[in-house]
Amino acid sequence: MSLKRRNFLMFLGATAGATAFGSLGRSGTEIVTPFQGTPAIAGTLPFEPVKGPMPVPAVNIPPSEQPSLFGQYVVKDDLVLPNGYTYDVIGAWGDAIGDSRFGYNNDYLSFVETAPNEGFLTINFEYISAGTWLQTYPDVIGDTLPLETVKAAAEAAGEEGINVSEMLDSDPLKAQMLAVCKEALVDLGVGVISIRRNADGQWVRTFSNADRRITGASGLEDGRYLESTGPAVAVFRKQSGQGYLDTLGSQIIGTFNNCAGGTTPWGTVMSAEENFQNFVPEPVYADGTSLPISEKPFVVSTEDLDGLGSAFGYTGNKYGWMVEVDPANPDDYGVKHTWLGRFRHEAVAVRAVENKKLAVYSGCDRRGGHVYKFISDGTVTDPQSKANSQLMEAGMLYAAKFNPDGSGVWMPLTADTAVNPDMPSKIAGGMITLPKRPKGGMMKIESDAEVTAFAQQYRTLDDLYEGNAEEKQGAILIDAHFAANAVGATTTARPEDTDVAADGTLFIAFTSGGPGGDGGPNNEIFKGPNGETPYEHGWIMKLQESDSDPAAMSFQWEMLALGGEPAEGGFGFSNPDNLEIDGQGHLWMVTDMSTSKHNREVASRIDEEGNPVSQSNLRGLFGNNSVWFIPTSGPNAGEAFMFGYGPMECEMCGPFITNDQTTLFLAAQHPGETHGIRTNGAFETRKFAMQTTDGTPFMQERNVPLGSNWPSKTVNAAPRPAVVAVRKIDGGTLV
Repeated sequence: MSLKRRNFLMFLGATAGATAFGSLGRSGTEIVTPFQGTPAIAGTLPFEPVKGPMPVPAVNIPPSEQPSLFGQYVVKDDLVLPNGYTYDVIGAWGDAIGDSRFGYNNDYLSFVETAPNEGFLTINFEYISAGTWLQTYPDVIGDTLPLETVKAAAEAAGEEGINVSEMLDSDPLKAQMLAVCKEALVDLGVGVISIRRNADGQWVRTFSNADRRITGASGLEDGRYLESTGPAVAVFRKQSGQGYLDTLGSQIIGTFNNCAGGTTPWGTVMSAEENFQNFVPEPVYADGTSLPISEKPFVVSTEDLDGLGSAFGYTGNKYGWMVEVDPANPDDYGVKHTWLGRFRHEAVAVRAVENKKLAVYSGCDRRGGHVYKFISDGTVTDPQSKANSQLMEAGMLYAAKFNPDGSGVWMPLTADTAVNPDMPSKIAGGMITLPKRPKGGMMKIESDAEVTAFAQQYRTLDDLYEGNAEEKQGAILIDAHFAANAVGATTTARPEDTDVAADGTLFIAFTSGGPGGDGGPNNEIFKGPNGETPYEHGWIMKLQESDSDPAAMSFQWEMLALGGEPAEGGFGFSNPDNLEIDGQGHLWMVTDMSTSKHNREVASRIDEEGNPVSQSNLRGLFGNNSVWFIPTSGPNAGEAFMFGYGPMECEMCGPFITNDQTTLFLAAQHPGETHGIRTNGAFETRKFAMQTTDGTPFMQERNVPLGSNWPSKTVNAAPRPAVVAVRKIDGGTLV
């Protein structure tokens, strides 16, 4: 058994013959009764792994044969699966949903069954890939928006584009740009569709009265506002304050940047608002009110649509929350629970245990973001009762402090918590962001001395935020990321998924350890397999609460660097993202490499200046974003097998497995994001300086399609984000 495999099994607390995770009731949710009926993996892997561009140890090809077998590689513009598997396209951008349409860049998926083989599929629509969206909108939507006029004006204005906020209302171009902006907002948010599996095994839509869209413009003209709960509502209802306010009180227009999410044991769906800072101002004043929309103006360029919320005067502090939706209720357009905190939410894990407090885990997906836990004031009586939604209306939000010795504590984000930020010298990139006082907003600090002075001036969060007790708590929650930095919560490496196993163990996928403009991870906690800092390729963390209590204030953690090349200690993928744990406790995972890195040529590992190529740019070696299966029991336990890879320039998102373990729902996001429509089968041949699994260098020629025609796969067809159901052709369980 390889050292890597042994370490992984030890990390899971398993051996090659024992299930590690245990069964999950649902992705990210612990319930009482595990699913039954999935056969254990037999003596050999139940599928032939897809051949990716990189040799991996699990396939057992001798290193001496790898250069000849991997010297030539052809990438396909398709969702490539093992033999014996197929996929049904359930819906794609532009398809009808209720009185609206299937949005753009589908992400998290949740399937809530209402009967065997049928139920509600809830879909997040995250963001607009502006270049491809603008190029393909006329063909897909068939509308007559002034896209060409807007694009031409943006091109004439140069790379910076047009600041629409500075245009006079009498300018006819402004009205045209706002029309484009509104259409973009319609393509964001959440969708609910009803589906079932027919007699042939295919998944099809059934078009119930519950099918509906909750868009980035819901409530703008149709009265379909989202609601809100918790202390931030006291800030929303203010009639005056330091900053920008609306007149809607607890009501909110729209939801957008809906990335990952989770499903509760009681059948509601949690949708995470992630990169809202691209649409509205993120920083706030000390009283929690928003910076003016001029801080995030609506700017149109040929490659981006920035400040979409500001275009219609949206109040920035009402975005960046976790949204709960009951798919079965056709009148439910979402509730933002502000006790869960405002930050760039990615994923959510709900732990509901009878007679215990409700725990809700989430991560802030930014470089230097934090891991959070909400604990309810009340206790869970029945984990499957919809009354549990009310438990998210009162409690406390905590941020994680990871200690280098493997221990950790949860730090309450409340007024009397001491200010004690981590020093920039401990953080990759050497910078931390803190609340800016007295002016409001945030500031970037690169000096340990400045951080020390900050902590001497502001002793507790009470000194940093204003208002009565409820308003002050609301302001802290609104400014959760910067408040967490102030109290010394650990800056991390982009936490992108949180999943709870049957025994209450929390697993967290950290996607990327590099620093950036928002900060970076703590160098004492986030190290590569050989101690590297920073480390790009990603980790999985195991977190176990003290006494397995959802309300525990302390925990133990372990980290395993899974990402990276096999010769360097990795499993053969980069940037692990969403996780799914099936009914037998096996791990499924999708990757999230930046589109700009997909198949980026690496003709040499030394750059023009004689320096090693960065880990970030080496991600071109890994090809397209992919889907992986990692058995946690049986003879293949602890090995990583490629189950598939996605179409060109896309990310595979939202893995969700049905209760009977026969279907894997996946979302293919932004196909063709870089090159748009693949024209006449265009491709490039690129060179890659690869390594065998034992580190021997060899060169690979790779044919790389330029752009995409998926999912229709018709020549010159527009690429469309789409949701698919992956299944075995013979109708059996996935593995």
